[in-house]
Order: sequence, then C-alpha cells, then structure tokens
Amino acid sequence: MEIEALWEEVRELSLGNSGKVERLESPPSPLQFLRDFVSQNKPCIISNAIHHWPALSNWSCDSYLVQAMSSFSSDQLISVHLTPNGRADALVPLKENDKSKDASSSSTCSDSLCFASAHVQRMPIHEALSLISSGGNSKQIHSKVVAYAQQQNDCFRSEYSALAPDCDPHIHWATEALGCLPEAVNLWIGNHLSETSFHKDHYENLYAVVTGRKHFLLLPPTDVHRMYIREYPAAQYSYFQETEQFRLELEKPLRYVPWCSVDPYPSLETKDGQMSKFPLYFNGPKPFECTVYPGEILYLPSMWFHHVRQSPDCQGRTIALNYWYDMQFDIKYAYFNFLQSIHHPSIENGKLTKLENEDSESDDFSCS
Repeated sequence: MEIEALWEEVRELSLGNSGKVERLESPPSPLQFLRDFVSQNKPCIISNAIHHWPALSNWSCDSYLVQAMSSFSSDQLISVHLTPNGRADALVPLKENDKSKDASSSSTCSDSLCFASAHVQRMPIHEALSLISSGGNSKQIHSKVVAYAQQQNDCFRSEYSALAPDCDPHIHWATEALGCLPEAVNLWIGNHLSETSFHKDHYENLYAVVTGRKHFLLLPPTDVHRMYIREYPAAQYSYFQETEQFRLELEKPLRYVPWCSVDPYPSLETKDGQMSKFPLYFNGPKPFECTVYPGEILYLPSMWFHHVRQSPDCQGRTIALNYWYDMQFDIKYAYFNFLQSIHHPSIENGKLTKLENEDSESDDFSCS
C-alpha cells in the first residue's frame, strides 16, 4: 500500500534504515544545523554540547541544589508529579485506581483506558530530591508513590531560576538557526520508574541530559497511522496522605484527549494482545532508538513521535533540561495534516473515536 511505501521511502531517502540517530562529535554551525537537520526534519545527537555547563558537576550533589535554591528563596517550592507507577500523562485502565469505586462506577466500564494526569504536589527541593531518589521511600509519602518533577510550562525559568547560572539560557547555534529564542525551558528530574508515553510536540526540541541517561524511541511524522491515535477520556490522580492511597477519577465535565494507543514495551501477559491490536506498529519498520548521555543534546524535530525512559545516576536520579523552540507552521505541517486525514484500510473509519465502551478485547481501531 502507498502509506507503507512512504514509511520505507522516507528512510531510504533521508533517515536511513539502521534505526540509529546520527551523532555529531561537536555542536554544528547554525547553517549546518538548519540545512542538515531542521530543514530535513531529521533528529541528531550532539556530543560535547554542554561540557562548559557547571550543572554537569554541580547538579549531582543534593547539598548544592538545596543551597542554591534556598539562597534564592527560603520557602521556594517546586511542583512534583505523583503517580502510583511513574506514568503520568499516559493511558491507564480505570480499574488501576486506588480500589476506589468512584471511577469504576462511572459511565465507562471498569476495563476502559483513560488519559491519566498526575497528582501535583508542591514541596521544598530537599523533600522532592529525597522522594525521587528513593523511588518513593519517604516518611511523608507512602512508598508506592513515584515522583517525577516534570512541570513543563517553562518551569526552569520560574520554579528553578536560582539554578540558571549553571547552564545556558538558550542553545546559541539553535537560536541563530531557528531565528528565535526558546518559547520555554523545562527541567526534568526523575528516576528509573519515570516514563513518558508516545506523543508528539509542535516544538523544535533541544533536549540536554545533565545526569543519568535518557532512552528514546522515535518515529517520524510520516508514521502517524502506526500510533493508532484515539480520543480517551481525561482522568486525574488524587493522592490522599491520610490513607496513603491514590484515586483515579474522570474529569467533570467529561473531556477527551487524542493520544497514541501503542505501548512499545508491553508485558509478557499483554504482548500478544498488543501486537494483534496494533500490527502497523509492531510489524512495521523499527523505531529509531537512541540513548542520550550526560553532556549530550538530542535534537528532536517537531511532530516526531517519541517515547522516553531513563536510567538514573548513582544518586538514583536523571536530570535533564529541554528547550522548546516554536516550530514553523509551514508546508510540512500542511502535508502532515493531509497525511493524517488519509484513511488506512486496516484501521476502521480513519477518524478519532471516543472510546466510552472499549474493553480489553476490542479490535475496533480508529486513527486521527
């Protein structure tokens, strides 16, 4: 079919068939970056990109981070996202809630998937670091809690501005190539359980790893049908310290979020079912895989689908900083929207479907 031919052709003509992301040993010139990567919507990893940052040596030390943040404001709090499993902004079964009957008695069946957002709690930096590093072993919060500092919304320049002297305010060669400063700069502090499900962003993303390692799976925008994008009801975790339990409840009024259905790392129990439900992903070209090490930057082009896991440092943490630059809504964006609108014959309807009544055995696919 023509769509499958496109997946192969874009790899043969531009991206390569090795499944590896190109590595540069030093930062490119603005012209090289624009010509070879941004214009081609092609990812790359830049080594030796932030070796001059004090953050590389400073941020692995708790006492430094606490002192730096406290010197700015003694009562400075940061936003920490709490879940029972490390998967915030991800698809989870409604039955996975805290044994609460509230969500399971809603209009959706107990085996339905929903798009779950984390419980966000504000806390001092020393408590956040302890909770993240211990994987949840905290005196104040139950050990089943997984914490991830992932506030986004330009959080580095607001909540963590005291750490600004330790890194660059922008990536100079990217800023010159793209013709603008970053729209947002975000700090991410997680552990081995922190995971980000497949999604795409409408930003040119420069992702710098400071401590630990980040593991990415990448698919180009041409592979949109392989993601089985559907609309899922939005839900919210709430954490109750008194009972040390989470509750997962659908938002009211009910709203839907378009999200990628594919879990690229299914358990042994669910693997056969996942491969049967999502054959375009599992039987198609392998995703691009890469690991980003401390001191490296991943250029993640706009609209690329990406899934992220991480390996912590000796402190039990992975810390990264990413710079979101506005993408150009040009002819490539129009092409993507057109491709997304094309019906794939193996996916019923070819449109987003609200999954009020989907169960774990359903083969009713639809895609944006």
